[in-house]
Amino acid sequence: MRVCSVVGARPQFVKAAVISRKLREVGEEVLVHTGQHYDEELSDVFFEELDIPEPEYNLGVESDTHGRQTAKMIAALEPVVEETDPDAILLYGDTNSTLAGAIVGSKRDLTVAHVEAGLRSANWEMPEEVNRVLTDHASDLCFAPSRAAVTNLAEEGITEGVHWTGDVMYDAILDARERSRRRSTILEELDVDEGAFVLATVHRASNTDERSNLVSILDGLSAAPMPVVVPAHPRTVSRLREFDLWRRATEELEVIEPQGYLDFVRLLDGAERVATDSGGVQKEAFFLGTRCLTLREETEWTETVDCGWNRLVGPNADSIRDGLRDDWEPTSSPHPYGDGAAGRRIVRRLQEHLSVDDPERRIEAPALD
Repeated sequence: MRVCSVVGARPQFVKAAVISRKLREVGEEVLVHTGQHYDEELSDVFFEELDIPEPEYNLGVESDTHGRQTAKMIAALEPVVEETDPDAILLYGDTNSTLAGAIVGSKRDLTVAHVEAGLRSANWEMPEEVNRVLTDHASDLCFAPSRAAVTNLAEEGITEGVHWTGDVMYDAILDARERSRRRSTILEELDVDEGAFVLATVHRASNTDERSNLVSILDGLSAAPMPVVVPAHPRTVSRLREFDLWRRATEELEVIEPQGYLDFVRLLDGAERVATDSGGVQKEAFFLGTRCLTLREETEWTETVDCGWNRLVGPNADSIRDGLRDDWEPTSSPHPYGDGAAGRRIVRRLQEHLSVDDPERRIEAPALD
């Protein structure tokens, strides 16, 4: 069994780490990095910290418009697929890298497998929503992280090849939390105490490219009753400077460089609460028991809102301010995203689909209730 895994952005590196280890136990993997996140802080360090082998191919496709970036990825990825002749192409999440891989795989008549299938925000203004819906409809195998995701797929007529596996991020975070507590010194370096600071991340174009939204987010974060630590995405830094907001941001908030995965997990684990517009960070916060304010009007992780761990506040200064000041408590602590064995289930389903029957190389995984 030879699988071509396509990654391009930080959350995908984390998910791939879980599955790549299992894949390489029982078959061959060709790891392709599209280059979508090309800064060392957002790319290379994750491969190092997560013990992922260096990608065999780096396509070097950097920032551009969504259409041009996706087109460049398609053009660069197809020759790799031709050369390596995989049995399946494995895709993660909802980035342009994901959609490019789905198009190449479906045109080359490969098995297309999508990890995190079935997530929906119902907001077609999000490029990620377009990517995830199109990818699911082009996929032969849809690995859904939750029952709600399975339902979403069924409502769109996708029932064949759908498997509820649980969420690979849960697999990853269980290991990363313990490793980060042992190895990371980021709290000491920033001189912040556990449970006595807010962590904030802002990177979505809808928040960074609209000056009024960025100002509202700054207004809300600046009113927090404790220090706010902001690992600043390059896009956010660029917009803060462009909109003449950099000085204010650095005076009122603790703006730091992007962090490696273990340091970021340590910050997220140690924060009193987090404010973010990242889908992945919302979910990681839920896994770590950190309350979350989502700087968007919707989320694909609806279960985190339903049980009270996550509040949708949008880029609204008053809502952010209230969410950071209120002492609100979650209503329950469910486990809608599985049991931490998603990676094993995904590899086993790939083996079954590709008719890999060698008993000595068969991955076993428990059934989800």
